[in-house]
Amino acid sequence: MTTRWGMTVPLSGIPLADHAAVYRALDQAGFTDVWSAEVTGADAFTPLALAAAWAPRLRLGTAVTPVFTRGPGLLAMSAAALAETAPDRFALGIGASSPVIVQDWNAGEFSEPYRRTRDVLRFLRAALAGNTVDGAYDTFAVRRFTLERPPAVPPSLLLAALRPGMLRLAATEADGVILNWLAATDLPQVLGALGRRRAGFEVVARIFVCPTTDAGYARALGRRLITSYLTVPAYAEFHRWLGRAEVFDPMWTAWAAGDRRGAGAVVPDEVVDALVLHGSPQECRAQVQRYAAAGVDVPVLALLPTPELAAGEATALLDVIAGLGGGEPR
Repeated sequence: MTTRWGMTVPLSGIPLADHAAVYRALDQAGFTDVWSAEVTGADAFTPLALAAAWAPRLRLGTAVTPVFTRGPGLLAMSAAALAETAPDRFALGIGASSPVIVQDWNAGEFSEPYRRTRDVLRFLRAALAGNTVDGAYDTFAVRRFTLERPPAVPPSLLLAALRPGMLRLAATEADGVILNWLAATDLPQVLGALGRRRAGFEVVARIFVCPTTDAGYARALGRRLITSYLTVPAYAEFHRWLGRAEVFDPMWTAWAAGDRRGAGAVVPDEVVDALVLHGSPQECRAQVQRYAAAGVDVPVLALLPTPELAAGEATALLDVIAGLGGGEPR
């Protein structure tokens, strides 16, 4: 079993104020990590700050914080505050995000994502070490910025990456890489593109799991997610690079024509099953283990809603967490 086992938080449908019990259950079930995502739900830092207080054994990570939606200084301050709150157990994952999130929802400019991500990574490395940053990067300039409260233990810096350019940047300048929307069978190609890595370099993968034995429900939900995400240009290019152009071309064509229902209908079951894991919690856990066996250091589960969870039984979520847990109860 991999030494680390993560869950994406916060869990859907549960108020943040009620997550103390969730964090305790994750810890007791053998989960070692909680990682936050930042799209339109909670911000990346608040759920982790709560976990820092409520579950002091869990490691915390962002997967990911966009590099365009906060200024470099504010991002450094947010990361420093959490690193101070949870010394030596916080990892900051950053990524380019997408034009929809950056431009349409946050009124920012999505320009030169590779260089912006590289520049923010370099700025954070210097700022979180307590250095004064004064100078121009390719995509922004910073004048005399010094953290008032630099963390005693700077967080590790991880980079979300899909294709070879960003993967190589992660391998050469970051402390780890965060992968998303890939099958376990894709890992040899992706990890091969990383090339030589630093000592201690960490591979994190976000993996969608739908712990239900209702395969029809899981595949319908999986198709909705696939058509929502993998029609985004960055993810479409990622899957072309992975060799799925032929299988996804009908989906992309239907989506471009405005046929959302038709786009989902042409995604084969076997592709859905490879990208959105389903079955009993124990079966999902076994499928996640294949990622670990292929080289993922930290599988991070993204728990999707199921009919069983929607039924609202008080113990249903706890049973699912226990079934998905990565090791011996702690």
